[in-house]
This record gives sequence, C-alpha cells and structure tokens, in this order.
Amino acid sequence: MADADHVVYVLKCADGSLYTGYTTDLERRVAEHDAGDGAKYTRGRTPVELCYHEGYESKSAAMSREYEIKQLTRTQKERLVGLE
Repeated sequence: MADADHVVYVLKCADGSLYTGYTTDLERRVAEHDAGDGAKYTRGRTPVELCYHEGYESKSAAMSREYEIKQLTRTQKERLVGLE
C-alpha cells in the first residue's frame, strides 16, 4: 500500500498532540506542516513528526478512514500509531 495514491497520516506535534490528515503526496504534506504552512492546527506546534500512515486506492476510502481515526480517543490513537 506504500504506492497508494491516497494517504491518511498521523503526526505527533511538538506539544505532544496528534494530528490526523489526508494527502496525495505524503512527503510534501509533512514538509508543509513542518514549515508551518500546513493545517492551522499544526502551525505553532512544530516541529512535527510523521508517526503513522496508511495508503488507499481511492479518495473516498482514505477520507472515510481519516474520519474514523479522528473519532478515536487519544489512547486508541496512541495504540494505533504505536506510541502506547
């Protein structure tokens, strides 16, 4: 799945919080977040560290998974990404 076109990812921010997002270019998107040009949430919480990602063949599948991850509790997210 590493070559999938649609990627859901989880970042660990400098303040210890977790951010979940969607992209079609993971390397570029993580760099944008790290530079403070990503989502409003991650600005001011840099540097960020990519700690998890999943690839999907369709945008709809990736967006559904992003929503699922965002609904998880902090503990469930930590378990998912291996930070537990």
